[in-house]
Amino acid sequence: MALSCENGYGDVVDLGFEAMMGKPATARRQGSGPRSGGGSGGGSGGRSGRGSDRRTGADPARLAALTLLAGVRGGQTLADQIGMGALDRLDPGDRARAQRLALAVLRLTGRADAVLTPHLARRPAPAIMDILRLAVVEMLALDTPAHGAVNAAVAVARAGNGKQRAAAGMINAVLRKAAEGRAAWDAAGPQMLPEWLRGPLITAWGDSAVRAIEAVQEQAPPLDLTLRSPLETDLPEGMALPTGSLRLTGPVQVSALPGHAGGAWWVQDAAAALAVRALAPEPGEVIADLCAAPGGKTMQLAAAGAQVTAVDSSAPRLKRLAENLRRTGLDAKVICADVLDWRPDTPPDAVLLDAPCSATGTIRRHPDLPVVRDGSALPEITDLQARMIDHALAILRPGGRLVYATCSLLPAEGEDQIAAALTRHPGVTVEPAEVPGTRPEWLTGAGALRLRPDYWADLGGMDGFFIARLRKPAG
Repeated sequence: MALSCENGYGDVVDLGFEAMMGKPATARRQGSGPRSGGGSGGGSGGRSGRGSDRRTGADPARLAALTLLAGVRGGQTLADQIGMGALDRLDPGDRARAQRLALAVLRLTGRADAVLTPHLARRPAPAIMDILRLAVVEMLALDTPAHGAVNAAVAVARAGNGKQRAAAGMINAVLRKAAEGRAAWDAAGPQMLPEWLRGPLITAWGDSAVRAIEAVQEQAPPLDLTLRSPLETDLPEGMALPTGSLRLTGPVQVSALPGHAGGAWWVQDAAAALAVRALAPEPGEVIADLCAAPGGKTMQLAAAGAQVTAVDSSAPRLKRLAENLRRTGLDAKVICADVLDWRPDTPPDAVLLDAPCSATGTIRRHPDLPVVRDGSALPEITDLQARMIDHALAILRPGGRLVYATCSLLPAEGEDQIAAALTRHPGVTVEPAEVPGTRPEWLTGAGALRLRPDYWADLGGMDGFFIARLRKPAG
């Protein structure tokens, strides 16, 4: 396994927004064979872009959304497909709409299937099922007029391969019935997590908590901003969260928001921002930020006045980190290296380790993850996390503190990791990760922060995170 910090999502933006910061996902289904191309499964025959509209009358954004869904079925994340140019031929408006449509289908597949199943004599091919799901989601969740969604689905089918063209009549008939399926849609309930994830979460928190998580995850998440300074005034209108983040709702163009050009803020989920707040950096402290890209936490540390060294194994993502530092006028030393191989010249006062993980806490932003992952890589991931914790403690000065964070919901990557680390390192202690604005019930019995998507559900939820603050013995 390549020792990389690219396995998690950490500081991310819903792809429905203009993604400024994001940790890319692994491209392959865990435990599966080689990944398929973006058009696997015959999503739209690879036809995307404005040319499709001229040749067939099919909407290019819908065609592109179906190509993205086919890629997910083939084991590719949306982020990977977009990073490889899947939407490059579209204009900006169609790019954003294609992403929003694909995300909506992934979040609402269960409800769409509940509407469609009574009207299907047998389950059609996956690409045809995606066309049906997309139209149902448009009609029953996105307020698209029924006649428009049905006609668009038929046009998309006629623009596809032979089987899709042959299915155009069936698609038309099924969708005209499905347009009346509001009762079935409402009765279906939120989409359930896959069993490999759902089972451990029910064991940890109970069925009602998991159902609450699933309810939050079917909603498009808001956009959170971390402010460079509490005194910033050039800001977009939003809701101030108890922990200091600024929350925006609805689709926005990030680069057009007030304060973006001047570096007054950066995009960072409110939960992700709590790792640095738990570390509580002081001006002048020497701090190592391990697995630092794309840099949200690096900028938090630098804004607090710390002397920061940001280490990550991904050169392209470190380039983005450097660009964000320039935009915000903040300073940090940036090093491209394998975290397990890197050793500082002088032991730092503190280390922040945002470790690679399953990213199961970010499903509200990345609903493709339950499709492309199956949990089989978890032993490999947890072994890497343990080695990174050991390395972080080894390079830390005596008496220094380490914050370990993962955007995972699984205790194996959080509570269990810290319990094992304390066994391996006698004398290391857990300090309560108390952060202003958090609630007492978010602290585990050991004093770590366990954040779940259903927290702040009435405000739009948050990403799932585990954050523990450790103290290395002074002697």
